Amino acid sequence: MLFSLHISSSPLFFCFHVAMEKTGYKAHALILPYPAQGHINPMLQFAKRLVSKQIKCTLAITVHISNSMQSDADPNSSIAIETISDGYDDGGLKQADSDEAYIRSLNLVGSHTLEKLIRKLDDIGQPVTVLIYDGFLPWGLDVAKRFGLLGVAFFTQSCAVNNIYYHVNKGLLPVPLSNPIVSVPGLPAIKASETPTYIHDFGSDPVFYDVLVNQFSNIDQADWILFNTFYFLEQKVIDYMSKTWNMGTVGPTLPSVYLDKRLEDDKDYGINLFKPKTSACLSWLTDKPRGSVVYVSFGSMAEVTPEQMIELAWGLRRANYYFLWVVRESEQTKLPHKFTEEVSDKGLIVSWCPQLEVLSHESVGCFVTHCGFNSVVEALSFGVPIVAMPQFSDQTTNAMFVEEIWGIGLRAQSDRNGTVRREMIHAFITKVMEGDNGKEIKKNACMWKNLAKEAIDEGGSSDKNIDQFVAKLQCSAVGNSNVSLNI
Repeated sequence: MLFSLHISSSPLFFCFHVAMEKTGYKAHALILPYPAQGHINPMLQFAKRLVSKQIKCTLAITVHISNSMQSDADPNSSIAIETISDGYDDGGLKQADSDEAYIRSLNLVGSHTLEKLIRKLDDIGQPVTVLIYDGFLPWGLDVAKRFGLLGVAFFTQSCAVNNIYYHVNKGLLPVPLSNPIVSVPGLPAIKASETPTYIHDFGSDPVFYDVLVNQFSNIDQADWILFNTFYFLEQKVIDYMSKTWNMGTVGPTLPSVYLDKRLEDDKDYGINLFKPKTSACLSWLTDKPRGSVVYVSFGSMAEVTPEQMIELAWGLRRANYYFLWVVRESEQTKLPHKFTEEVSDKGLIVSWCPQLEVLSHESVGCFVTHCGFNSVVEALSFGVPIVAMPQFSDQTTNAMFVEEIWGIGLRAQSDRNGTVRREMIHAFITKVMEGDNGKEIKKNACMWKNLAKEAIDEGGSSDKNIDQFVAKLQCSAVGNSNVSLNI
């Protein structure tokens, strides 16, 4: 798609050009993630790619997130960190009276303090040329346009999921859903129950329904749209969406050491909001046979019901494989009484772990996951088969793709109460670990692992998109007018 960009030769661009000549950078990108670890890390990782190509990057996180970062976190010395406010500097979302109050404050206070940050950076001789904002924060684009900056949306969920939200936003997919099968251009026909929970369970969470659907309220004004995925993973929907938008895939946004190894010392994401039990996890995994461990984690946000926690515990026990289970401190009271002690011969339960190091460890044979998109892409990039237990949001759609489209795992079905029973957990882990299903799943997982690496490696689809994006930023930074861009 051709995109014509006109940039005037203003004093701002003259000052920027002088500043960049002094630093060696080609442009300055301000990165604005939604304040949650699963959103910050992909955008931070993308920023590292930009820095490696001489684009200065500044990460703008909330005061609360900045204060919550673990002391040993290293967000890469080449990326500056600045703060904005969500209006709840002492506690973030948990400090607010309601989700609605938090989102309203994040929009209003966030916009105001983002403007102050842009002015501050200009005043100290580091003028911003592009704002790369999380799709959850469309007001970031409004701020960018008020300052005459380029505005780039970055989506941390899959193209498939965002295509569904886009059609809802435009009224092309009416909700509540009226048919058991949903047809959306660019996607295979899917069950209504396989759409994101905010869509198929319409009205269950109106606040975050609005957040997800309103990502597309001003999307047509964005200069570019970037997705943390790669072309072959979602080829059909990407081809469809590319007819409408200036978009590019730039994933997987994993540390380089796990993929192409072209970024020196890029070994982890750099920001942890939970303290990982790194040494305990890795030393426990070291003496376990290859492919013998079931890794279990439901991410940083999912809250499992007490009933589901019990069923999962006894399902793991019944399966009788070694298991490493991440149960956040806030969730540990839901474990069966003395369960940790009773399974110490087979299992290790920790409050948080270095997931990348765990998934890449040769002893891990499968991943029981909630199917957050980051976790799915990480498992896929390491060739680790999945047992999917989606909880909410996009996870239901991701789980469908895991099983039916990508063939890298099995979906455990819940009962009428929404609980996956221990018998099914036991059966599905066994199928993936050693059954005939598991052989085909492992073969597919290995294929996707290779394709993920190819995408971000030199000359791959994502690498080319990043190079083209950098070239366009450089053109804009020097103030060239009437530049015809093909993305």
